[in-house]
Amino acid sequence: MRAVVQRVSQASVSVGDEVVGAIEGPGLMVLLGITHDDTAEKAASLAAKIWTLRILRDERSCADEQAPILAISQFTLYADTRKGRRPSWSAAAPGPVSEPLYEAFCAALEALGAKVERGRFGADMQVALTNDGPVTLILDA
Repeated sequence: MRAVVQRVSQASVSVGDEVVGAIEGPGLMVLLGITHDDTAEKAASLAAKIWTLRILRDERSCADEQAPILAISQFTLYADTRKGRRPSWSAAAPGPVSEPLYEAFCAALEALGAKVERGRFGADMQVALTNDGPVTLILDA
């Protein structure tokens, strides 16, 4: 499981003309990629790590601030670009595997007390954000 975590002052995700998820910061936007050997346990562990990660201002976490999180599935985080000019997506888990794990990740955040907004799994999404800092981290679980 791989996450790109960005500290934001605002973020939203749209499908077509419809905003399907939005947060006002401070908060985090999480792009989540899932690979073949990921599990619900890994999803819960990564959710707990992100919830308590001290990357908000004054070394605070989302847990400290009750800050919102926008979680968006992103299979392209597992692109293999080592060969040629066309990425391979073979390391990304297929939808029937990754969608339940994406939902498990979001549910684990909510169980910890997070306000979670979501993208729409498998949709062509447009993401808008204001990266605060900028702060961007890549986490592998």
